Amino acid sequence: MAARTIIRVGTRGSELALWQANATEELLRAAFPEVEVVRCVIKTTGDRRTDVSLSEVAKSEGTLDKGVFTKELEIALEADDIDVAVHSLKDVPTVLADHFCIPATLERAGVRDVLVSKIPGGLEALPEGARVGTSSVRRARQLAWLRPDLQISDLRGNVPTRLKKLRDAEDYDAIMLAEAGLVRLGYLPNSDERLFFEVMDEQVFYPAAGQGAIGLEIRRDDVWMQQVVEAIGDGDTYLRVSAEREFLRLLDAGCHTPVGVYSSLANEELCMSARVFPEAGGEPRLASVQGSVQTPLEVAKQLFESLV
Repeated sequence: MAARTIIRVGTRGSELALWQANATEELLRAAFPEVEVVRCVIKTTGDRRTDVSLSEVAKSEGTLDKGVFTKELEIALEADDIDVAVHSLKDVPTVLADHFCIPATLERAGVRDVLVSKIPGGLEALPEGARVGTSSVRRARQLAWLRPDLQISDLRGNVPTRLKKLRDAEDYDAIMLAEAGLVRLGYLPNSDERLFFEVMDEQVFYPAAGQGAIGLEIRRDDVWMQQVVEAIGDGDTYLRVSAEREFLRLLDAGCHTPVGVYSSLANEELCMSARVFPEAGGEPRLASVQGSVQTPLEVAKQLFESLV
């Protein structure tokens, strides 16, 4: 392929986003030592508007789905200011504009959710009426389903900010965060003697589609960059997250739909499970299927059609 002399990596500026950008850049430099890799930090709508909930940000800014964390990065891509945008894949809209694509993901970290609390014992040990902070409707609905007595409050901010709010303020008894981010930033294994971390089993507390995966978004017509990101991508991760995101697409699920879905690979089979809460309230629909790793989108379709 025709060589370039520089790759411009676009990222958000949070501590976790910069960790993800650095991981991407290290892989790029190792695979393409002759190419200069530079970083472009871009502030997104979701970073700028921390005064209200994510759903309200989307409404007030006219941004659909989870685009509050991707819109400005895509603008930079379209303007040819960057060559690749590095995302937490769970924050990326299920359907992209036609001129963008995500042809690769890095190797996935843990997919599970973590309850961080001021007392040991996890979810069962929280006192009746305990206040739990989260900005995710998926987490909020699952918490309310498992523990109807809990008070669920909106919580915004990056990972260190959320942990500080829990540790130093009286507004929350516990908060929910992603395992991947806590591990990447060094908070797991537990590095805070004043807080307790319970990693929730994904079969009990269903994670988000794409959780733990780093997605690499490029311009669809940039054939050279497609080859570049595919060279550093992880095939098993890409197979699994493609199926999970296809399930969301079939469900027509946005950031306001409480959906948990997870997948695993074993013996050339792709196993998928989903828990979908009606937006209007009520009991969730459940489904589990398995099929060939050769047809991940078909397995996602089977999961969608199996919801009960």
